[in-house]
Amino acid sequence: MRAVTQVAILALLGGAGAAWHFYGEQWGVTPPMQLLGLSQPAAPGAARGGGPGGPVGVVVQPVRVAPVIERVESVGTVRAREAVTITSKVAGIVETIRFTEGQRVEAGETLVQLDAAALRAELDQARALLDDARNQLVRARQLQPGQTIAAQRLETLEALARQAEGRVRQAEARLEELRVTAPFGGRVGLRQVSPGALIQPGTAITTLDDTAKVRVEFSVPEVHLARIRVGSPVSARSTAYGERRFRGSVTVIDTRIDPATRTVRVISEFDNADEALRPGLFLTVELVLEERERALLVAEEAIDPVGDRAFVYVVRDGRARRQEVRLGLRLPGEVEIREGLNAGEPVVVRGIQRLRNDLPVRVVETLTRPTS
Repeated sequence: MRAVTQVAILALLGGAGAAWHFYGEQWGVTPPMQLLGLSQPAAPGAARGGGPGGPVGVVVQPVRVAPVIERVESVGTVRAREAVTITSKVAGIVETIRFTEGQRVEAGETLVQLDAAALRAELDQARALLDDARNQLVRARQLQPGQTIAAQRLETLEALARQAEGRVRQAEARLEELRVTAPFGGRVGLRQVSPGALIQPGTAITTLDDTAKVRVEFSVPEVHLARIRVGSPVSARSTAYGERRFRGSVTVIDTRIDPATRTVRVISEFDNADEALRPGLFLTVELVLEERERALLVAEEAIDPVGDRAFVYVVRDGRARRQEVRLGLRLPGEVEIREGLNAGEPVVVRGIQRLRNDLPVRVVETLTRPTS
């Protein structure tokens, strides 16, 4: 027990001596090394971390205000606003082809005419029968006074006239089916048939694409879903067109999220008056998520990261104050500050390695433009 007591007393004395040595000057007590003449008193300001040379020289830059645009990048594929493969509804022999590959056509314009000789003959026969039925009905209604006709016979003649009209309309409809037309305005593709060829229902004749406006489909991570809006600006570029940028906007946001990729499909629409964007073209797409007109920006080298936190040194009253900040968008050479600073505050951009909180500093230069 006596040994344990002695060790405890020695430890207590050692701790008290260390506290006197390191903190005695802060308590207004002369340190023991100075009492023994083994050290010199600290220079003014040294106790506050200014070092023997006085305040630390630093370069600062005021927090600047500038507009920033937050974007997300993806890849997409061009789709025609309307696209269809032109086919025939009926079997027949191609009589004439009335389009040129790559030609722009209007809605309702004839593209292919099938052989209609047999149906024209049927139509002529149906019209002749209609004329005869109408003539009989007219004569029956215009009988001379005193001449009579059974009511049943009159009704029969009226029914025959209606049947003849129906056969005429049927023949006209079948004849119209032999004329293949464009369902909408657009540009036709490559021709797949030749004059004289026998085609069947569903045989591909050509393609038709409306590319005056095109749609671009791309996917965006679900974490951005809350900030995607119909009408949000979209820009796109392709290696085929170098630095040219195409401008569009979001038109449709899918109602479902892909559980495999955790992304949502977005459809945007682009004006394509010069038809530079062809269906199937691969594009790099940038979707604008948010535009902030008065964002706070500091130089990238001003950030002092510690784990998942970030700090900067702000010069206030001649001292470097360590301030925690919340970062936002990263720009070339600059970082957006979402919380922790005010516009115009001087932030240390050079010399932060020598700083600690509340250290006296001397501003040797104030930068007015981004450092990078």
